[in-house]
Amino acid sequence: MTGERSKRVCPVRHTRSLDNVFRRWIHNPRKLLKEYVKEGMIVLDIGCGSGLYSVEMAKMVGERGMVIAADLQEGMLQKLKKKIQETKIEKRIILHRCEKDRMGITEKIDFALAFYMVHEVPNQEKFFKEMRSILKPDGKFLIIEPKFHVSKEAFEETIKRAITIGFKPSEKPKVLLSRAMVLRR
Repeated sequence: MTGERSKRVCPVRHTRSLDNVFRRWIHNPRKLLKEYVKEGMIVLDIGCGSGLYSVEMAKMVGERGMVIAADLQEGMLQKLKKKIQETKIEKRIILHRCEKDRMGITEKIDFALAFYMVHEVPNQEKFFKEMRSILKPDGKFLIIEPKFHVSKEAFEETIKRAITIGFKPSEKPKVLLSRAMVLRR
């Protein structure tokens, strides 16, 4: 999908499709992230939605680590807040509301995940510049996009934009129904 329709942000009312048993089975967070998220890391879940990946990453980083769960929509952050309330991982997850045209995160991070959301970013160049500024020198950035919304050509264009900003493609993990790339700072 291209054009304005592909830039629309997934509405809060669709959170059931973002976090359910089927999705956890298809895109198992622990299995998908085990090579990238380690104990003690500071990680960023960009477009965290209701927290499918934030919750699992909080378990993976352990007590010394931290997850910044960032989303543009307050409703998504509230759903995640409710999910983690009074759990042992609550203190490991920092909820962060992004601004319309920037994330506004200053914390240096070890790893960032952008799952099915980069195609929604109106200014990808600006987004990649901001990402590069907060990623630690040895940090990794995993971008995963849906094949049903993002063509091979559009995904390649996105990666080219990231490379222009200074990212280096590292690996192409296999993710069901998706296009994926790990970028290094």
